[in-house]
Amino acid sequence: MMKEAIKQFYQQFSYVPKIENKDNFKRRKNFIVLGMGGSHLAADILLSYNPSLNIIIHSDYGLPRISEKELAKTIVIASSYSGNTEEVASGLDEALKKNVDVIVLAAGGRLIETAKEKKLAYIQMPNIGIQPRSALGFGVKALLKIMNSKEGLQEAKELKKILKPVEYEKQGRELAARLKDLVPIIYASNKNKSVAYNWKIKFNETGKIPAFYNVLPELNHNEMTGFDVKDISKQLSDKFYFIFIKDSADDERVQKRMNILAKLYQDRGLKVDVIEMNGEKRLARIFSSLILADWAAVYTAEQYGLESEQVPMVEEFKDLMKK
Repeated sequence: MMKEAIKQFYQQFSYVPKIENKDNFKRRKNFIVLGMGGSHLAADILLSYNPSLNIIIHSDYGLPRISEKELAKTIVIASSYSGNTEEVASGLDEALKKNVDVIVLAAGGRLIETAKEKKLAYIQMPNIGIQPRSALGFGVKALLKIMNSKEGLQEAKELKKILKPVEYEKQGRELAARLKDLVPIIYASNKNKSVAYNWKIKFNETGKIPAFYNVLPELNHNEMTGFDVKDISKQLSDKFYFIFIKDSADDERVQKRMNILAKLYQDRGLKVDVIEMNGEKRLARIFSSLILADWAAVYTAEQYGLESEQVPMVEEFKDLMKK
C-alpha cells in the first residue's frame, strides 16, 4: 500500500480544492495553521517555498500567544487529515470562542462535522485511505487555495506532469541499503528546514527507525562539535549516517559550509551521503527530494521486516490518552 501511495503521489496535484460555506470565509494575509504530525507538514513546506507568507504553525493545544489585535487580522486554519486530532480541535474551539475567523481543512472526522454543523468555511480533502504524511499534495494545494496563491497553485498543478516517483525508487532502495543498522541524521540549509524535517519524519513513521535533523549554519556553532571524534568517544558516533541535502539555490556561503562540514566529518571517519535537490522550480525541488525520502524510508522498513504504513505506537498512545 505504501509503495503504491508513493507511485501515485504525483496525481494529488491534479486535485482542485473547493471552499465550502464560502460566504463565511474571509480572505486574510495572516494565517495560523493548527496542525499536528503529518497535518502541519504542508504548511512547513509552504514556508520553505515562500518565506514571505505570514504563517504561524501551531502544534499544540489552544492558540498561539499573540495579541487580540493580531488575532483579529488572522484566519485560523484547523488542519487535521483525519479530522479527529484533539489538539487541533481545542484550538478551533478557542478560536470560535474568541470570534476569530476560521476555516477547517480535513478529509473527514469531527472537524468536518463541526464545520457543517456551525456553517464554518471548510475544505474537505479526498479521503483515499492514505496516511496524513502521504497526503502532502492535497494539503499543499488546499493551503494555497486558502491563501489565494494563484502562482503557487499553478506551480503545484505542473507537478502532476513533472514528478515521476518511479524514477527515484532505485536511488531510494540503494540509500536504504547503505543505512542498514545506522541512524540517519539529515542536514539541510535553514531555507530547506522543512525538507530535512520531512525526511526525518518519513524515516520515523515509514522506516520505523530513529532519525534526527538539523540545519546550517546554526549547527556549525554547536552540534558538529559533538562529532569531533576521539578514540575514547568514537563508539558514540559509529551508529550515525549523515545525509546532506544540498541545494544549488542555497546561499553560496551555506553551500561552502556544507562542503567543508562534509569533508570534516569524512576526515573523522563518519559516514556521509550528499544528495542534490533536483528540479527547475522550487516546489519541484522540494517534492522530488521528498519522494526520494519516501522510497528510502519504505525500503528501510522492508529490510528490517517491518510494516511501513501503519503507526501502531501512535494508536497505542492515543488509546492510553483516552483512559
